[in-house]
Amino acid sequence: MGIYDREYYRDERSSFLGTLARRGQMWKALVLVNVVAYVFQLATARHGVNGPVTHWLMIDTDAILSGEVWRLLTGAFLHTFPWQHIVFNMLILWWSGSEVESIYGPREFLAFYLTAALVASAVYVGVDAVTHPAGERSTALGASGAVTAVLVLFALHFPNRSILLFFVIPVPALLLVVLYVAFDAFGVLGLRPGEHVGFAAHLGGAAFGFLYYKFQWRILNVWPSHWSAKVARPRPRLKVYRGEPEREPVAAAPPAGPVPDSQLEAELDAVLEKVARHGKSSLSEREQQILMRASEIYRNRRK
Repeated sequence: MGIYDREYYRDERSSFLGTLARRGQMWKALVLVNVVAYVFQLATARHGVNGPVTHWLMIDTDAILSGEVWRLLTGAFLHTFPWQHIVFNMLILWWSGSEVESIYGPREFLAFYLTAALVASAVYVGVDAVTHPAGERSTALGASGAVTAVLVLFALHFPNRSILLFFVIPVPALLLVVLYVAFDAFGVLGLRPGEHVGFAAHLGGAAFGFLYYKFQWRILNVWPSHWSAKVARPRPRLKVYRGEPEREPVAAAPPAGPVPDSQLEAELDAVLEKVARHGKSSLSEREQQILMRASEIYRNRRK
């Protein structure tokens, strides 16, 4: 594989989503999708009541058990009225998602988020189906399950990072997550009656985030043929120069600069594999220098 085929080498002309992926800002795309979905919900709502968009896409246990399985994912991009639900979810996704994405990369982060959403929804549906008979089961919507998974993963990587509880009280991230999960556990056990919250979805997302960190799962490694399909990427345009009059060849000394592409590629393969398995924080100083040199070659060839 040549340097041009690396993940970090892209042509300027790419999709909006591809641009966000290249810059490590996939979390912004997720926020945007949630906001757009919320706008559609508002536009189709009737006198403050959920409209057809919400009814077609929300998590509905009976409908999902009847075969409408797409709701497991689409329901995670909808939010209740008023605006506080989506605002707090997107704030947490912003705070924690940007850090988590910098560790795992944009594509793995996207795969993690979507899988967490599916797991959280499935846990909610499973608990609802077991605890309520048909016809008495509930509906749900919101990104809280997936966002909880991201928050848990963030806290496991940065346990001592300070987070302002109620925007005032500084609390270590890990302690905040433990308290959050404990409150949700009380809710599932019925110790927080009267609160219409998807506690089971939160716990499902939290459990997935913990297991993902504990066992060092990588979602993209599960379906490599689908997620890692190679796409032909445009190469930089060749520039044609008029040759100057021929001169006597002069023996040139071997370059003393960067290592040849072949050697760099071999070292880069090992570094990227280590990043995929253990995260960017596991790299040694020399391995970080290899990534920097590869980045320099990329920049020089684009000039």
